[in-house]
Amino acid sequence: MKKNLVLLGMMGVGKTTLGKLVAKNQGLEFIDTDANIENKNSMTINEIFEQKGENFFRLEEKKEILNLLSKQDCVIALGGGAFMDKTIRESVLKNAISVWLDIDLKILNQRLKWNQKRPLLKKYNNQKKLNELYEQRKNIYQLANHKIVCDKLNKENIANRIIRLYEKY
Repeated sequence: MKKNLVLLGMMGVGKTTLGKLVAKNQGLEFIDTDANIENKNSMTINEIFEQKGENFFRLEEKKEILNLLSKQDCVIALGGGAFMDKTIRESVLKNAISVWLDIDLKILNQRLKWNQKRPLLKKYNNQKKLNELYEQRKNIYQLANHKIVCDKLNKENIANRIIRLYEKY
């Protein structure tokens, strides 16, 4: 029996897109933690941040992820900030195979430039805020079991690399 596969990294790196590809290829269930939180709260992540605050969201995120890690045969896409939580991180590292999807911040900024769905970017200069978030997170992200630099790869190449890493277990 294999451990779950957990994809982590910055918002917009492609965790959901890649997670769906990998799950389909491997016959696993795909779970997007942010989508689950939105469904359970009948609100978008933006609405949760605006109406209930980031602390409420982080508590919901922690409950959701810790619950999901007890399941089997899943590919789980974490929200960008989830791995920053020590309890989540320790549980992921103990109970799953984790892959940090890393990407050049200029590419990420291009992807997120017009995106209004990202609560941490709504009120800021995206590039500056992305740089700050990346600086805060990269040393924690690198604790993941594996890292894939996605800069010059298409989604099929990245998915295949994830699958090769996962099949080693």
